[in-house]
Amino acid sequence: MRRRVPGAEHDRVTENTAGLPMSPLETLALLGALALVAARWLAPAARPRATIAAVAVLVPCAVALGMTGIRWQLLPVLAGAALALPFALLPLLRPLRRRRGRPAWRARWWLALPGSAACAGLIAAGPLAAWAFPVPVFPEPSGGFAVGTRVVQWTDQGRPETFTADPDDRRTVVVQLWYPARRSPAGAPRAQYLGRTRQEARTVAGALAGGVGLPGFLMDGVARARSRSVLDAPVDGGGGRFPVVLFSPGSGGVRTQNTAWAEELASHGYVVAALDHPYDSAAVVLADGRTLTSETSSSGDRDKDEELAAGWTAVRAADLGFVLGRLEALDRGEGADPLTGRLDTGRAAVAGHSMGGAAALQAARQDHRFQAVVDLDGFPHGPASPALGRPVLALTQALTPATDPRYLPRLTEALASGTATSYRLTVPGAAHLTFMDGPLYLPPVPSLIGSLGRTEGPRVVAAATLAFLDSALRGDPGDPAGALRAYGSLSVVRPDGGG
Repeated sequence: MRRRVPGAEHDRVTENTAGLPMSPLETLALLGALALVAARWLAPAARPRATIAAVAVLVPCAVALGMTGIRWQLLPVLAGAALALPFALLPLLRPLRRRRGRPAWRARWWLALPGSAACAGLIAAGPLAAWAFPVPVFPEPSGGFAVGTRVVQWTDQGRPETFTADPDDRRTVVVQLWYPARRSPAGAPRAQYLGRTRQEARTVAGALAGGVGLPGFLMDGVARARSRSVLDAPVDGGGGRFPVVLFSPGSGGVRTQNTAWAEELASHGYVVAALDHPYDSAAVVLADGRTLTSETSSSGDRDKDEELAAGWTAVRAADLGFVLGRLEALDRGEGADPLTGRLDTGRAAVAGHSMGGAAALQAARQDHRFQAVVDLDGFPHGPASPALGRPVLALTQALTPATDPRYLPRLTEALASGTATSYRLTVPGAAHLTFMDGPLYLPPVPSLIGSLGRTEGPRVVAAATLAFLDSALRGDPGDPAGALRAYGSLSVVRPDGGG
């Protein structure tokens, strides 16, 4: 029987409210601003009352939003209201002017119409911007476990940091864990997205925006978001051991970029460990407060970039192997930890998005502790040997004339040379960013996030991943190909060369 997800009723209420592009307070401010513009066009007797009512709604909402933090999407709404306010107040001043013997002035309709249209256009830009760049609302995980999360930092004392010139600098990684958790009290605050604190989330959001040449304020909503997991929630008390999935983000990506995917896996009884790769991830905030930003960038030369990518992938693969070793030590009880004795590191998979997918493939080649690989639209980099000895699920977007012509042959070679049955699943309607959290908060442009909508893409990616992992790590009976075909066009690559 499926276990009820703790706090699900509360979360559904939260989602129904937060799923709107604008909060109730922002919506009231928007309606007040529109009423202020419309008041100019009402019958003379109704204008004063409409104006007073609009101001009575708008001003308290603006003050309250100013105290809690105004999103940039509301600024055009307030600007339009400010421009409309003097003209809306004129009808209230006419009786006073008449008593003083001054003529009452009113703009002709053909003069007022362009101004009203401009104000209405500014106000309408607010909800449009909120729809294009929303505060992401994470889907409720469908599994039987509640989800907890926490962040750890580990240093590999045996490996120098190759991105710095300091000979004493050692490679340090920041890892976020998502795990099956006990029920939290109703109303327990959910974990901040993108960071442990709001300040860290702002830092990371700004770095992500800067990495693609966008102004930082466009990511303001992302820094405000909360995920579905609870920070430092107690581990589920059932006593079972959980398979482990390590995750590497895309180039310039961060450990939280696949939070919806990680929470879905954790709700089905997996522990997910996602890495920040210092000097590769957009921004990594260390425990001592330092922020390490990305030092990787394209040279513009395809051959040189391939060489650079192979080097960066090797560093990431080493990070993944190191973290699996730390998880093994944690499970053995080397240091008091709630997950001691609960991690089944003998059933470990390695996954990644984009360059992280390439790192996952390399990690599995080098480290036989990994029992399965999930490559989320990752172009293979680095050596093609030794052959992969573990099953691979490669999820890709539909190939187009704009796709790098080397991608499919390179991926096919990696899968075909393996010694285990692997799967390539092409997800219809997917784009490269469909395979991470991007659809939840980026503009719904098909070339950017695909055509599956804000939640369907992440759902399909997580469901396909679970179908594969349940077979590869848990030995679920039956051929996983049957389940995977429900999510797209499937190619099965068998070690004997059959398909």
